Amino acid sequence: MEEAARVAPNNVWFQLYAAKDGNITDALIGRARDAGLGALVLTVDVPVHPKRERNFRNGFVNVRSGGVLESLKLKPSIILEAMTHPAWVIEYVRLGGAPGLGNWAPHAGNGACTADIIKFGRTQTPASAQTWRDLERYRRLFPRKLVVKGILNPADAIRAAEIGVDGVIVSNHGGRQLDQAPASLEALPAIKAAVGDKMTIMLDSGVRRGADILIAFCLGAQFVFFGRPTLYGAVAGGLPGVRKVIDIFRGEIDLVMGQIGCPSLSELGPDFLWREDWMQNR
Repeated sequence: MEEAARVAPNNVWFQLYAAKDGNITDALIGRARDAGLGALVLTVDVPVHPKRERNFRNGFVNVRSGGVLESLKLKPSIILEAMTHPAWVIEYVRLGGAPGLGNWAPHAGNGACTADIIKFGRTQTPASAQTWRDLERYRRLFPRKLVVKGILNPADAIRAAEIGVDGVIVSNHGGRQLDQAPASLEALPAIKAAVGDKMTIMLDSGVRRGADILIAFCLGAQFVFFGRPTLYGAVAGGLPGVRKVIDIFRGEIDLVMGQIGCPSLSELGPDFLWREDWMQNR
């Protein structure tokens, strides 16, 4: 996180996955504080290790033992991808292999390699025993903006506001944690109604179009995150690919704003969304 803060001092938030060892969690928060990061984002939508069936089908599974990513075994599909995209292989080798959990390195022991660090991080998370009392401690430790990511229940949003949290991210962790969880967009209106302007309301999960962002704004979100589209852009074209994705979203936002006759984002609201009761007045 310190390296990120040096590169972009005004644009770095730290997404915290609390450790089972509270001392490690407190140390990570202290580093974020000392590095001057603008916000600490506590992630609470991964309370236990999930069974991500799609990952198993794709051959991508978590590190369990031996520090080996099953996804990197030399299967025929991997070999074909490597032969088809030699530039990717060169870049992969140049960067030292798969990304690790660098923030965990100081706690993984002297001489720990990337695989050891990843394995250590996996043994420390998720912190299933974490409670509201821990969140109160995090609030005391971090003096700047504190955000809780993974809220789907209005009562939880109210409790977070009472503790002094500055914002919540309505999120189901990309829809890959609990199949029966509601969509973030479905949970958003009730959370907005519960806390109003007491905190900043943000949303992520399932955002694939500029129109999705506008719908979230209409339902009360003040900020919207999306990750997978920009990752697709990065894989397809590196940094230019990411810029292309953002340009696509901007273009879609402008187009939809024009179609619905809304001149500015500040004017968006529920009246720009279709309501079933309109059919009853025909």
